Amino acid sequence: MQTRWRLAKNAIANLTRGGAASVAALLLPAVLVRHMSQIEYSVWVLVLQVAAYSSYLEFGLQTAVGRYVAIADEKHDAHQRDTVFSTALVGLSIASVIGIIILIGVVCAAGRFFPSVPAALLPQMRWSLLIVGTSIALGLPSAAWSGVFIGLQRNEFIAIVIGGSKLFSALGLIIAVIHGSSLVLMAVIVAAVNLASYFLLYLLVRTIAQTKFQLHLVRKSTAKELFGYCFGLMIWSLSSILVSGLDLILVGRFELRALAPYAIAATLVNFIAGMQNSILSATMPHAAVLHARKDSIALGNMVISFTRFGLLLLILTGMPLLIYAMPLLRVWVGQQYAIQGHLLLAVLLVANIIRLSCAPYAVALVATAQQKLVTLSPLMEGVANLIASVLLGMKFGASGVAVGTLIGAIIGVLGHILYNMPRTRKEILLRIEEFIAMALALPVLTALPLIALAIHVRKGSLPSPPIFVSAFAVTTLAAAIIIMRTMGNNQKAA
Repeated sequence: MQTRWRLAKNAIANLTRGGAASVAALLLPAVLVRHMSQIEYSVWVLVLQVAAYSSYLEFGLQTAVGRYVAIADEKHDAHQRDTVFSTALVGLSIASVIGIIILIGVVCAAGRFFPSVPAALLPQMRWSLLIVGTSIALGLPSAAWSGVFIGLQRNEFIAIVIGGSKLFSALGLIIAVIHGSSLVLMAVIVAAVNLASYFLLYLLVRTIAQTKFQLHLVRKSTAKELFGYCFGLMIWSLSSILVSGLDLILVGRFELRALAPYAIAATLVNFIAGMQNSILSATMPHAAVLHARKDSIALGNMVISFTRFGLLLLILTGMPLLIYAMPLLRVWVGQQYAIQGHLLLAVLLVANIIRLSCAPYAVALVATAQQKLVTLSPLMEGVANLIASVLLGMKFGASGVAVGTLIGAIIGVLGHILYNMPRTRKEILLRIEEFIAMALALPVLTALPLIALAIHVRKGSLPSPPIFVSAFAVTTLAAAIIIMRTMGNNQKAA
């Protein structure tokens, strides 16, 4: 019961954090597109996307800290916990300096990277990129503080700080854009809120978690262990850049005017992905404990159960959006963006559902430190995504980039099933046939009524509300039955 409560509490905390970020992400475009020109909004999206690359230099250390702190806490070893924290903090501080140096180079070359940006907006873009990017780079050490709370399964503190910062940032941006502020002032608002959130996390980790940096605890052996653990995560991080980190950049390069509707479609997709990841990431410390107990059977059962749950969540949140993409976009951001973005949204939604169907297995890989054994498949997905997006983007613009993402998602899932799972059976014991049938096929079968409606919509007509409600009710009822069975299986595994 205690395990279930911790999983539920952390899942709710993560969902609250993701929900706050999602509310901000959904509210902002609705306001910004009505007070900024399409080109101005596109440039702002580029600023945020390029600046966010600094966060990739975290290289999975937050996850590593969370895992090793969870194991140390299980053993009641405060010394090992603080050693991991102190060593990781030094590594993240070095990454912060490297990130700022790289950022300066990117700022100087911004005009060459994005020749379609109007000359009048280029100076603002450069200053905005430098301000936001520097604030994100300076926040890399805070990943160690967040990792401590994740390992101690106290995710509520991260939810309060990060979720609150997203809401404050969104509110500041809305006020600024309504009053006609420049991109630079918008960047200052984002940076200021970022820095305030880092400082608050620092205070919490010192007082609540009672963990502090101690130079004498920085160990070369611990750094080597963390690097070994994070090596696979670095590959995954690189794959993530190739899969989702470059799509907006490629659209900005090939079809700048389509960047705004593409970013809006991506925002909705990220909203759904964020909800799922917020819930599933709460299972990581529990999976790490199961691994410490050498319970590979329970880990395999957990992967199957949460894959079912995760895919059902993706279906129930994604299919209504897929069916009513056009009218929802029209209400949210207006007719122009609805016309330009509804097909992009459909392709990206399908790609997202396919790609994230194996997210619980990926969480288990990280929790059991098996990601270093399966670096080939994420690279295959990332490279395939990049090649397809570049080739199709050159010919078809934004829609080609979206299709490239879909191709990469299919390859990624096949890589997990055909290559990764057989290699990790020693630590995560599951039968591939059972995974396909019970974790993937069963949720898809429950969604057949909604899938039929989505196909019908693609032919040009929206379903009436009674028909949609009936289809959604049937799917929800079947999903509820499966989720109840999932919770029962998790209780047995715990």
